[in-house]
Amino acid sequence: MSQTRTFSGGIHPAYNKDLTSGFETVKMPLPAKVTIPVSQHIGAPANPIVKKGDVVKTGQIIAEPGGFISSTIHSSISGKVLTVQPEEHPMGQKVMAITIESDGEDSWIDLETVSDPFSKSPDELKEIIKKAGIVGMGGATFPSQVKISPPADKKIEYIILNGAECEPYLTADHRLMVEDPESIVKGLEIISHITGVKKLYIGIEVNKQDAIKKIEKVLGTNGTIVPLEVKYPQGAEKQLIKAITGREVPPKHLPMEVGAIVFNVATAAAIKNAVCEGKPLIERIVTVTGHGVSKPGNFMVRVGTMVSEVVEFSGGYTEDAAQLIMGGPMMGRSVASDSIPVIKGSGGILVLPEKEVLTDSWGPCIRCGMCLRACPNQQNPQLLGNLIEKGLFSRISEEKLEELVLDDCFECGSCTFVCPANRPIVQFFHMAKAYFRSQKRK
Repeated sequence: MSQTRTFSGGIHPAYNKDLTSGFETVKMPLPAKVTIPVSQHIGAPANPIVKKGDVVKTGQIIAEPGGFISSTIHSSISGKVLTVQPEEHPMGQKVMAITIESDGEDSWIDLETVSDPFSKSPDELKEIIKKAGIVGMGGATFPSQVKISPPADKKIEYIILNGAECEPYLTADHRLMVEDPESIVKGLEIISHITGVKKLYIGIEVNKQDAIKKIEKVLGTNGTIVPLEVKYPQGAEKQLIKAITGREVPPKHLPMEVGAIVFNVATAAAIKNAVCEGKPLIERIVTVTGHGVSKPGNFMVRVGTMVSEVVEFSGGYTEDAAQLIMGGPMMGRSVASDSIPVIKGSGGILVLPEKEVLTDSWGPCIRCGMCLRACPNQQNPQLLGNLIEKGLFSRISEEKLEELVLDDCFECGSCTFVCPANRPIVQFFHMAKAYFRSQKRK
């Protein structure tokens, strides 16, 4: 392997991965009921094709893509459709969802397996991936069939798998790399066959030596493992590309602009499962962790299972549990209720006890510059945060906004983490971006 690589900026939070990194993935029992949102991906919501009273099988398509950037949705259990109506979503609003009551049999549709995926044409494989509802499983949930179909004028030179898993607490990808490296590597080879790209890389932080050894053994000469410095947000797409290729993705541009496409390791494994075994994306590994749960661990969970059931399976809440976060502490989202479903992008459920929840008030910016040094995008969180706090963002033109590249912020939270005044800078950015989106809709 080559020398450890990284990017400029970033932070070193306590990782707390030892709570779950050594625990093998445990398969959760079949849920009695699932609630499956038709919006589990970036892009247009899928369109339901079932109605109340319909009987469905595990793996059956229950909603079809609603546009070019959209994804297929499948039933994660067999049983009867109870409702097709808006339900609470992990993102904090109600969206259309399909609730299915289990018949307890887990009766699957007939799966179409492919013994030799390399005998299939790229278009045939793309259609399989689209039909299987594969999306980015690192949290972005971008439909995979779109990502592997770059415009003809974009020359792709690198395929990169993200095995960094830099978000504190989360270990779902780590466990997948240790337990099923074969599926990850096979998925990478299928992606290479579809795109025709031969420069294949897997970036893994060096605190995951067991995963590196497992992947290395299976990968052989079919690709290169790049050991990455343990630093947050090492797994962010643009930072990963910079670390591995040395190329910088310009503001307001996608990775394909510098000839790269990035997939999460779990996405690669899901592509292999879809192509070789005919399995749609109906379950995923979820890390349940934090000192607010009794028995942290990694669990294979069916999509649509209630978060409350997953937490209960991990031993339930501790007496001092105070905050529930979908995802990790840096980019996760605090939620008010556990009556929400696990979706395709749900990599973690974090529960913090009261003593670990930050309740300190925040003060004015002291212009120390720590946020500028931490920002992995070399932006100016200090300036932007102050503009937003003062309300000046509402009078900034769209042209000026583009100059400030506010949209290039991916809300990693590094600025907020290092701020000695406890200023909620990343929340300022989130608020401002929501404001500008609402203005564009008018």
